[in-house]
Parts: sequence; C-alpha cells; structure tokens
Amino acid sequence: MSIVRDRRPALPGRRSLLAAFALALPAPALAQAWPTRPVRLILSNGPGSTMDVIARLVLQPVAASLGQQVVVDPKPGAGGTIAGDLVAKAAPDGYTTGVFSVQSHAVAPAVYPAVPYDAVRDFTHIAVMAELPLVLGVSAASPIRSLGDFIAAARRAPAGLTVGTNGNGSSAHATIERFRRLTGVELTHVPYRGSNAPAVADVIAGRLDAIVPSLPDVAGNDRIRIIAISLAERLAGWPDVPTFREQGFPDMVSSVWISLGAPAGLPDAIADRLHAEVQASLARPEVSGRLAELGSGPNRGLGRAALTAYVAQENARWGEVARAANIRAE
Repeated sequence: MSIVRDRRPALPGRRSLLAAFALALPAPALAQAWPTRPVRLILSNGPGSTMDVIARLVLQPVAASLGQQVVVDPKPGAGGTIAGDLVAKAAPDGYTTGVFSVQSHAVAPAVYPAVPYDAVRDFTHIAVMAELPLVLGVSAASPIRSLGDFIAAARRAPAGLTVGTNGNGSSAHATIERFRRLTGVELTHVPYRGSNAPAVADVIAGRLDAIVPSLPDVAGNDRIRIIAISLAERLAGWPDVPTFREQGFPDMVSSVWISLGAPAGLPDAIADRLHAEVQASLARPEVSGRLAELGSGPNRGLGRAALTAYVAQENARWGEVARAANIRAE
C-alpha cells in the first residue's frame, strides 16, 4: 500500500496471456479482480524531479486505496518519449501506467524527428494530477519590473535579451518562441541541459537576462522577480504576480500539465476507477494544499474524454508553434 522505486531492469513491453485473460473478463469482474499485484508507474523525469514529487504525493493515497504498491520506474530522456514509448507498448492490463506531461505528449512529438507513438491514439488518458504554470523571471536586482518593461528592454537591446530554459525542444523553449511571435521582439534563447538551476544562478549573477521555468523552480527564491505567470488567473499563493493575460497577452495561457495515463485499450472499469481514485486524492486537503504550495493551479476535474480532447488540442497547439519556429531537439 505504498509507492516504491523499481530498481530492476526494464522488461520489454508485450501482451501476456494473463493480460489477454483479464481483458476477456466482464467489466464488473475485472474491476473486482484488479489489482492483484503491484502496479508499475513509468516516469519520464528522474528521481527527485517535480514530476516525481507530484506523482508520489497524488498517488500515495491511490496506492493505499488499491491495496497494492505503485512501483515508480523513472525512464528519463528524449523529452519524455522514452517513457512514453514504454507505456504505449505495454499490455493494457492496468499493471503498467505512466506519468505524461505537456513535454512528452504535446511538444516532443513536434520537435523530435521520429517519436514512436501517437500522443492521443496510443494511450488511455486517465486524469490530470497537476497544472504548473510557466513564469517569466528576472533578477530581483533588475530594473525590469513588468512585462511592459521586459518588452521595452528587449527592443532597446541590439541583440535582444537572453532568456534561459531547461533545453532545446522543451515546453519553455516553445513558450519563448510563441512570445516572440506575438510581440515581434528579439530574444536569444539560451538552452541549459535538463535543469533550471544553472539558469537561475546565471540570472541572479547577471550573466543571463531572464528565465522561463515552471513556478516550483523559483518559488520562494527572493533573488528572482517573477513578472508574469502563464495561467488564466493569478494564483492564490502568489497574488502579487500578474498573468501574461492581464498584461495584454491572452494567448499566453498555458501550463506544464502532469497527468496519469496507460496504454490504449485499458478496460473502462480500470480507467474509471483510477480516474475516481486520483480525483479523491486531489480532494484531500493535505494533497491539494501541498500542490498549491508547489504552484499548481486548481484542479479542473477534467473527465477522461475531456482530458483526451485536451491532449489532442495541446498536441496541435504546441506542434504548430514548434513547426513555425523550426524548433528541433538536440
């Protein structure tokens, strides 16, 4: 009834006879029978990452309710596509699940040359666990105090301003390109490899003009001034931070969403139960309170069909941005 980390070598995804038998059971019998053994959770980010923290926070109550361990199996790399491929190719028997994100299922399919899955059709999309806004941050010592100041400074600078992200082909990179298209200002993208920590240090030291991280990467850091947040409304925990939307950019509403999913073909009885269990977890004060501290937006409670449609919408939206800007992952 706990979440543990899987330290065993990964097994190749394949449909077993046991899975075939389970899929042949009527839905009520299947719901009662599942799960009878631990459930594998494939994670597209590494141990200790924000995704790891959120998955463990939300799924600990789920594991307790299921009466089985949820074994966390981190498979980072290639913008989340390694983990995504493992989930897509697993048996849809409820014993392999995955944590998806805007990176693995919206941005990566457009910026990596040969993603081996369809982000919508090859998965069962179950429930959103968190929606973390991206932010635009500068040094607290910078004269830039608003989005208007930032745009004016970019127009004055001969080569524009330098803006750091956690890598080429990341959702933050796509966000910068979207902002450039909307404003027409010149910005120089400075990619860091996988982590925002070095970019934060460089902004504070004055070696970089700005950074576009997710909120948890800079929350509570008084040496970083957040001048815009990408949600539709201000967050309760950060009431003094204005949104891009209220500063004149309604198209800059987005989030680093993190969701629970499984292979396509997962029986509805299992998918519906997992969805209900996640919603119950998100309703727990200790879970919702911690997510709010991390900077997650309020739970919208998207149903499974609505979530699938949302993933398709996000895939098309960020794919268009990436292709228009000719973003390519390294």
